[in-house]
Amino acid sequence: MDALKYDTQGLIPAIVQDAADGTVLMQAYMNSAALEKTLDSGETWFYSRSRQTLWHKGETSGHIQKVKEIYADCDRDSLLIKVEQTGAACHTGARSCFFERLK
Repeated sequence: MDALKYDTQGLIPAIVQDAADGTVLMQAYMNSAALEKTLDSGETWFYSRSRQTLWHKGETSGHIQKVKEIYADCDRDSLLIKVEQTGAACHTGARSCFFERLK
């Protein structure tokens, strides 16, 4: 398997999608450690650019994401993670972070 292509900061974008209905829930970033923890635990882990640390999605809210499938795109520079979402995915309490329509 070819290596993933992380950016110069060691991050790769990850789109999180509801495995059952296809709703795009959120976008976050992973480094290699977050991806490894995700693969090992079966729940999503991300890298917080603002806090400069790993975070386990739902650790404080209880709104965890159980990983069903992970795909790399054709360029291997972004990920699609299909999950079973518990509760809201967005920190605002919305099911999806993509609720603000621009057009």
